[in-house]
Amino acid sequence: MKGKLYIVATPIGNKDDITVRAISTLTTVDVIAAEDTRVASKLLGLLHIPKKQIISINEFSTEENFDYILKFIQDGKNVAYVSDAGTPGISDPGAMLVTHCRKYEVEIVPIPGVSAIATAASVSGIRESSFMFYGFLPHKKGRKKILSELFALQRNIMLYESVHRFMKLLDEIIDINPDQEVIVCRELTKMYEDIKVNTAQNIKKYYEDNKTKLKGEFVVLIKNYK
Repeated sequence: MKGKLYIVATPIGNKDDITVRAISTLTTVDVIAAEDTRVASKLLGLLHIPKKQIISINEFSTEENFDYILKFIQDGKNVAYVSDAGTPGISDPGAMLVTHCRKYEVEIVPIPGVSAIATAASVSGIRESSFMFYGFLPHKKGRKKILSELFALQRNIMLYESVHRFMKLLDEIIDINPDQEVIVCRELTKMYEDIKVNTAQNIKKYYEDNKTKLKGEFVVLIKNYK
């Protein structure tokens, strides 16, 4: 019999974010595919899960890498895929692995859990159910054009941004509308979790005055519903 591919959500910060079902799955599978083997290995240690084979599946993975994982499944082994944090398949290589395995009729089982998208939305205070999730804007070319196109849709917008481009994103929003209301969630569920709701201009000033808080990953919600 074929094995299965389990897509397992892991903590986005606090290790206690993980579900009982996720712990059980990671404990019982034969192999773990991970966006970063070091992060996955550390998580297993924190959860007191016995060491097991961890294989790298990242943005540079090829068909050959996916076939290597597929072979385990075809040989009857169960494989879990985990991203660096949160629910896999959103702005990480999990979607490519799922697509590859689905071509060979592998049974794919979601093990749900925490997601930075849902976590940020839950504290945003935005009542409208409609929003556009884009993930990360391009690092350089085309950023402002894409952002302007998203604004034109007149829907609430959710973005991921790294610490290296966060202030640049605020400048790009200010160029479109300096009084634009944004919700910035930094280091969600971690010790130094920081959630700010204000205009893009005021939030930029806050981080200029608090440069030590320019760390970690950011989820940015732009209240743009019309």
